[in-house]
Amino acid sequence: MSIQAKTKWKIDLAHSEIGFKVKHMMISTVTGHFEDFNATAETDNDGFVNAEFAFVAKTNSINTKNKDRDGHLKSDDFFNAEKYPELSFKSKSFDGETLVGDLTIRDITKEVKLDVDFNGIAVDPYGQTKAGFEATGTINRKHFNLTWSAVTETGSIVVSDTVKLFVNIQFIKSA
Repeated sequence: MSIQAKTKWKIDLAHSEIGFKVKHMMISTVTGHFEDFNATAETDNDGFVNAEFAFVAKTNSINTKNKDRDGHLKSDDFFNAEKYPELSFKSKSFDGETLVGDLTIRDITKEVKLDVDFNGIAVDPYGQTKAGFEATGTINRKHFNLTWSAVTETGSIVVSDTVKLFVNIQFIKSA
């Protein structure tokens, strides 16, 4: 019985995005993303089944297109970017449609499940082999000690507990 070597993949930052959406005052949605992140994958098959995925984002790189809000998100009310400069994800399993792994924010680790569309593998015009994925899921921000909350005069919650995650990643075959 031969053991197939693992193929290593690195992120193609120009074609990748790690983002989130959260309800604001329960009437609108704020979208944001992390500008400084890295991800890798290792697999022994073209379908990426049981591939090992890892991801790290710098919490100080959060961007919601609003400087004041971003400053608040970097504070101890949310990510505390000074004390917890990174959030991370490490996969446990991937069946081709569901990615299960440990997400760590503020040194709190919880298992999360993401629905994944594996968009396939292709060779670009420069001869690089690439693989594309789109993943979505939800987390409860309070499970990660992101507990700041406020209520408006009319009783609306300012920030929802539920955060929708969306991840669009393209990997480049590296070995």
